[in-house]
Amino acid sequence: MRFVIQRVNHAKVAVENAITGQIQKGFLVFIGVSKEDTKEIADKMIKKLLNMRIFEDSDGKTNLALKDVDGSLLLVSQFTLYADCKKGNRPSFIQAAQPELANDLYEYIISQCKEAGFHTETGEFGADMKITLENDGPFTIVLDSAHL
Repeated sequence: MRFVIQRVNHAKVAVENAITGQIQKGFLVFIGVSKEDTKEIADKMIKKLLNMRIFEDSDGKTNLALKDVDGSLLLVSQFTLYADCKKGNRPSFIQAAQPELANDLYEYIISQCKEAGFHTETGEFGADMKITLENDGPFTIVLDSAHL
């Protein structure tokens, strides 16, 4: 599983010109699911995400977590995080999960974040989405379950 986490001042996602999710300060998280992923792996990733301290404290140190700044989450499924570009110029996505597994785990991640008490907005699984954001910093972190 891969998360690309962007610290944002605001972000929104739209499908066919209709906004499906919108947040102010928080994390825009692109979620890639591989065919090897499980709920146990998702739980580890969620824990790391929700406790990541990348917001600045009063001394300018990145010492505050999402809950400390009353931040929100915008979660967007993105299978292209598993693009394999080793051969040729056309990426292969054979490591990405099949849509059913990917959507199940995406929905699980959403439910766990909400259950943990975080305001959580989403994109639309499998849709052609347009994402607008103001990256804060910029501050972007890549979490890969293979390295946790």
